[in-house]
Amino acid sequence: MARRPKPDLAVLEHSIGHVFKDRALIDRALTHISALPGTPANGPHYQRLEFLGDRVLGLAVAEMLYRAFPKASEGELSRRLGHLVRKETCAEVALQWDVGPFIRLGIGESQSGLRKKEAILGDVCEAVIAAVYLDGGFEAAQALVERAFGPKMSEPGRATRDPKSMLQEWALGLARPVPVYEERVRSGPDHAPMFRIAAVVAGFEPCDGEGRSKRLAEQAAAEAFLRREGVLKD
Repeated sequence: MARRPKPDLAVLEHSIGHVFKDRALIDRALTHISALPGTPANGPHYQRLEFLGDRVLGLAVAEMLYRAFPKASEGELSRRLGHLVRKETCAEVALQWDVGPFIRLGIGESQSGLRKKEAILGDVCEAVIAAVYLDGGFEAAQALVERAFGPKMSEPGRATRDPKSMLQEWALGLARPVPVYEERVRSGPDHAPMFRIAAVVAGFEPCDGEGRSKRLAEQAAAEAFLRREGVLKD
């Protein structure tokens, strides 16, 4: 079977609005651990870039919100920040950039459709931001973030509270301790784990949620808890 031709990175550079001086950075940002022999923990894949990109994204979005909403309270800015930097929003941005065809995966992962998974797309978005930061400095990364995330600042629902924040406020309103999150099960391979986590509020039955990261599983558990108690409704 003929191999699929490698996508032209210039197309992706045009999409994100940054031409790399060091193409090795963007190549690494697009490489999933499954694409490397032996899945090395510190190999040339995107996990370390994802870590850095998460922090660069947070700072860039925080500054953008601070300038855009001069009268907003700290609480409102925090809620807007939380919704803009979460994995779901990062995945939306990755889809807008059309990074899917450029992601390097192992054969099995590629055939299973992993390049379309929200968690993978969100990770790659953060890794791309880090690659731009390392290649062009904070100003280049900030400009990238403002182009990609800026239009989302005023979209409906961006300032609403996330389920974990809502559950914490609900619990404190009942004079309960802050909710805790307990990992029940971790399954799947190291490069694509699945977590089941329980949201625990004193005096109530725990409620489980699942996700491809602990953060997503905790949010799912908090949302399930709020729906069970009638706080959230469809």
